[in-house]
Amino acid sequence: MNRIAVFASGSGSNAENIINHFNRGKVARVVLVLSENKNAFVFERARKLGVPSLYFTLDELKNGKVLSVLKLYQIEYVVLAGFLKLFPESIIAEYPQRIVNIHPALLPKYGGKGMFGVRVHKAVIEASETESGISIHYVNNYYDEGDIIFQVKCPVMKGDTPDTLAQRVHDLEYEYFPKVIEQLILDTTKG
Repeated sequence: MNRIAVFASGSGSNAENIINHFNRGKVARVVLVLSENKNAFVFERARKLGVPSLYFTLDELKNGKVLSVLKLYQIEYVVLAGFLKLFPESIIAEYPQRIVNIHPALLPKYGGKGMFGVRVHKAVIEASETESGISIHYVNNYYDEGDIIFQVKCPVMKGDTPDTLAQRVHDLEYEYFPKVIEQLILDTTKG
């Protein structure tokens, strides 16, 4: 059984969705949830689902303590589900092509530092885009610049607000993110 760690900075709805998806299958399990935000609601979600969780400081992310914890838990895949900080090279090097992130727009547009949540949807609407969607990508040393694994689109409707567009994008995240992670694990373990 493959072992996944999920990093999240906020409410953790995607993390919960991923945990529930893998609890029903035989491919992998989420065995650890981590956050740099000690007030993140993801901790409550993890507790209710019986998944160990850990708060860490940004210094601990950079100085190797978080990497030591990942090794201790025998983590094989790392998933960023609303995690807003840049990952250090040491963790990226330890998990080549095994750290996956999701972005609530069609990259390469509307990515980069500070582009998350409602900011992304607002920028998409202000640019008069006719479609948005999600991008699932590998993590590298730069915000939202890793190789794209999967994208799916949804329309931007006339009269959309950032909140209405966000709901359609969230629906895509919930439907596709766990499935893409699972397929990635299956493809990696075959090779």
